[in-house]
Amino acid sequence: MSERLLRKRTKRDGERGSVLATATLGMLSLLLAVGLGVDISRLYLAKTELQNAADSAALAGASGLNGASSGITTAADRAVQTMNNFQFNKTGVTIPRANVLFAVNLDGPYMSEADAAGSAKNIRFVQVATQSSPISITFAGTILGSSRNISATATAGLSVPINIICNFIPLSVIDYDIQMMPGNVYTIRAGTGGSPSPGNYQILAVAGPGGSDVEFGIGSGVDACAEAGATYAVDTKTGITAGKVRTGINSRFDDYGGSQLDPVNYPPDTNVKENITYAQYRDGTATQAPTHTGVPGRRLVIIPIVKLSEYDQGHNTVKFNRFGVFFLKNKVSNGNGGDLQAEYVSDIVIQGKGGYDPNGGPANNLLAIPVIYK
Repeated sequence: MSERLLRKRTKRDGERGSVLATATLGMLSLLLAVGLGVDISRLYLAKTELQNAADSAALAGASGLNGASSGITTAADRAVQTMNNFQFNKTGVTIPRANVLFAVNLDGPYMSEADAAGSAKNIRFVQVATQSSPISITFAGTILGSSRNISATATAGLSVPINIICNFIPLSVIDYDIQMMPGNVYTIRAGTGGSPSPGNYQILAVAGPGGSDVEFGIGSGVDACAEAGATYAVDTKTGITAGKVRTGINSRFDDYGGSQLDPVNYPPDTNVKENITYAQYRDGTATQAPTHTGVPGRRLVIIPIVKLSEYDQGHNTVKFNRFGVFFLKNKVSNGNGGDLQAEYVSDIVIQGKGGYDPNGGPANNLLAIPVIYK
């Protein structure tokens, strides 16, 4: 073989070795990049999962605020319980009560549950912080380390006053053009001698035309939303409908006698003691536990307020003037029950669902919903 051909062959052999080394390094770099992408994606997904848990816990906590120290306890209970219902990285997510903080203003300062109890009337925000949780790194350990700790924080609080109201019950309170006073009781369904017009007893057909619709609507709140004012009108439900009104209200007191409602889907309140004021209920100074598992706030109901002039004889259509929050003081007795009454509540209450439409009607300063702020 000539010297010239030998030099060419040696050069080609050297080039083959260089290409192999370059290809190997390129493949390793590509695998490392793919692995890094997989690990970073897992971290983002884990962070999102943990953030969702924190958001849900904060919203649950904010839903318990009621302006009283009992609401601070309820808020902490709900935040911890909600967080404990989440699974993260195939294990349960738990937080201590110390990780649930409270504040008057969104920017703080945030305080402990014990400190917040002394300022309960002004507390509007709940902050929840998760524990630091390790996420193992599978492919890119040389860059990211063997694991990365992640955590999440969420702050929820009371919304601005809302003007879209949902889950109200299909009864009504008559507006006699006299200012309603907190602590006073008002008729929510008239007896035979006090109807606003012949055939009408302040019952609404918004949940449906039948008596069973009234029962289910009172037991859970109607599956409808409305705004106050002339743009929304509903039919009245004629007749006193004594039995269905009674069983709907009494389900909230853990009494299901003669009812189609059940304690699983229509649970009682956690406090079923009768003949107490809303202040006693709110502060927990007079309590009686139900037999079945209860849900806080079931004795607080949203009821449309209707001008007396809206009612006409028999079946007619009425417009909602506004909405009020009322406290059910007692169960309904047998018979037609006479005038059924409830206490008007003046505190800001998170009750039912709703929202705010900037182009809608006037907002109700006593109604809010829990929302995530950050």
